[in-house]
Amino acid sequence: MAIETAAAPIRVTPPMVRRRLWRRHPTILAGAVILAVMVLAALLAPWLGTIDPTQLSPIRRLRPPSETYWFGTDLLGRDVYSRTLYGGRISLFVGFTVATLALAAGLFLGLVTGFIRPVDGILMRIMDGLMAIPAILLAIALVALTQASVQNVIIAITIAEIPRVTRLVRSVVLTLREQPFVEAAYATGTRLPVILVRHILPNTLAPLIVQGTYICAAAIIAESILSFIGAGTPPTVPTWGNIIAEGRSYFQVAPHIIFFPALFLSLTVLGVNLLGDGLRDLLDPRLASRH
Repeated sequence: MAIETAAAPIRVTPPMVRRRLWRRHPTILAGAVILAVMVLAALLAPWLGTIDPTQLSPIRRLRPPSETYWFGTDLLGRDVYSRTLYGGRISLFVGFTVATLALAAGLFLGLVTGFIRPVDGILMRIMDGLMAIPAILLAIALVALTQASVQNVIIAITIAEIPRVTRLVRSVVLTLREQPFVEAAYATGTRLPVILVRHILPNTLAPLIVQGTYICAAAIIAESILSFIGAGTPPTVPTWGNIIAEGRSYFQVAPHIIFFPALFLSLTVLGVNLLGDGLRDLLDPRLASRH
């Protein structure tokens, strides 16, 4: 007599969920891997065969890549490999810091302007005026009014990016404030700060995370541009923009001075943008429903 047995239910384990996630959104994995490699290379620079990035050796100037100098040397005999890895620390620090500050300030302003009409009329006109100026030109003007330093570069780029975050959060808030759950919270006597924190803020996190990746990439590029034109960090501080600026006059005889920091800069921005695109596809319900 045959005995029928019920088929065991198929359980979706966390590794299966992760494999499905990577299959549907491979750009998240690609961007995260590239960005992680760049961050680790910058953080572990002292243990990756580097030397003092500011050490001068004029007798070894403009040497091509070799076993001794992996990325060659620059016009003052400094090791380009060491300068490139240490330069990543400044560029990545600026990118992450600007993204964090811009998101925090833009989130606060966006929540306020989305719910308080009198404040909205004043602040949004200020935001419109800032957005009318190209971000890089605004950053150059702000840095020109102060001394060249990493802190001033961060402040200048952050001020240029805040209006974009504010408008994004404001648009989300204006949509959410008309939803039934917000009206129900008002009807039950819930105070405005509680509504903002409990009901509005969680719904703004998904677009904010995506916007933060793009701001990080834009800040890294902006810092490199400012350093390249001499309006950013001091020339004595190794950053990708400073290294490229110093090597532009010797591009024909020593292209390695520009090639390696430019390659690291391009890969970092590519990784951040890939991560942002993948997170957008994952977190946007309209795009996620297509998969």
